[in-house]
Amino acid sequence: MMTGLDELRFDNSYTRLPEVFYERVKPTPFPNPHVVSVNSAAADLLDLDPKEFTHPEFAEYFCGAKLLPGSDPIAMLYAGHQFGHYVPQLGDGRAILLGEVRNQKGERWELQLKGAGLTRFSRDGDGRAVMRSTIREYLCGEAMHGLGIPTTRSLCIVAGEEIVWRESPEPGAMLLRMAPTHVRFGSFEVFYYRRQHEYLKMLADYVIEYHYPHLAESENPYAGLLHEVAVRTGQLVAHWQAVGWAHGVLNTDNMSILGITLDYGPFGFMERYDPTFICNHSDHRGRYSFQNQPDIGYWNIRALARALSPFVGEADVNAAPEVYEKAMLGKYAELMSSKLGLLETHAGDDKLVTDLLNLMDSSRADYTNIFRALGSVRQENPTAPSELRDHFLHREAFDDWTVRYRERLQAEKSNDAERSMKMNSVNPKYVLRNHLAQQAITQAVQKKDYSEIDHLLYLLSHPFTEQPGMEAYAAPPPPGEPAIIVSCSS
Repeated sequence: MMTGLDELRFDNSYTRLPEVFYERVKPTPFPNPHVVSVNSAAADLLDLDPKEFTHPEFAEYFCGAKLLPGSDPIAMLYAGHQFGHYVPQLGDGRAILLGEVRNQKGERWELQLKGAGLTRFSRDGDGRAVMRSTIREYLCGEAMHGLGIPTTRSLCIVAGEEIVWRESPEPGAMLLRMAPTHVRFGSFEVFYYRRQHEYLKMLADYVIEYHYPHLAESENPYAGLLHEVAVRTGQLVAHWQAVGWAHGVLNTDNMSILGITLDYGPFGFMERYDPTFICNHSDHRGRYSFQNQPDIGYWNIRALARALSPFVGEADVNAAPEVYEKAMLGKYAELMSSKLGLLETHAGDDKLVTDLLNLMDSSRADYTNIFRALGSVRQENPTAPSELRDHFLHREAFDDWTVRYRERLQAEKSNDAERSMKMNSVNPKYVLRNHLAQQAITQAVQKKDYSEIDHLLYLLSHPFTEQPGMEAYAAPPPPGEPAIIVSCSS
């Protein structure tokens, strides 16, 4: 049963915590707001009737001009380690949590309006977001969901007649972001470092009650929470590595307590395979490079374990990073095995993967397209198809690898047709390449033409399905096209 905007079942369980956890603040609306795009898949999660998308009040509700019945807007407090250095207070400086909606399945979805204006946590910021960054997050959240990677979702983008200054003036926009909770590692750190352990316990109890209720009766629910977050985070990072995606700013304040992808800024899908890939122009030392993500996840779990140490034994605190590492390595091996179409686990499988990645690295071969094309390898053929082989500079070396790959497939009596279908269901045809996002941004900013946003939203929601006439969307940017620079302000 679909519901209207004024029928959404609103609550805000977070406001039942003491006010030290947040600031009550209302959004600052845009003048003359209008809807840029609505994500019907996210609306389904709220049981929201699609007829509401064209309702005149839709844009007003989601730019803060009107409050939905029952909403109780707040900006959440947190701290965090940014580039390895502890910052004692951060908080929602440009995002306002409107409240949470419970759908007919009993699921809770927090609605957070990003770019909603100043809060007391804004520091030197303006509380706004630009069209460029909202489009990127809107599209990438749906792209990650389409790839089967845990993530926040987004309901819509709303724009208005307001210019926001970054490196240059840009049109402002707001993003309605959704997640079961926006609590972060840094939400715990702020109370640990303030030595306010009573609030730290309240937060842990809140997270367990609403998001890990099965832990409530365990011998030590807090140790159980740390263990589960370590496992989820390890598996999440493994998904990122397997799909060739870099977050760009893995500060502890950007790490979700649910193990979902949170805060899309200078992210990037790798195109030419390069383990040292840095997607954030502001990351001058490469702390958050693609190859460093697993180690940073380990570091961040250590930080969370330290924050929970008043209620968790030393053994569990020390074990948490190893729990993370085991989960990450196990999931990564499983995902990479699937990407190669392997059904069994054999000795040497990890070397088969590593050797392929090394060949891709030396040739700067396209990560997404190589794995997609591997499904075309046939066991009876002595070499790979030319359209795959020609991606490699050292073709003889790739031929040698292909011989080993064919032998490995034969060892488990692989069926080529079945394997190809399975590989095409885990190796995407389409990812959100930077130049594709930029095309949508350029049309939206320069022409107020939002059609490419909706087109990409559909394509990225079905990343494994071949779309007729869409080959250009699976290709790298044309040769000679300048690289797109992405920074934290993106």
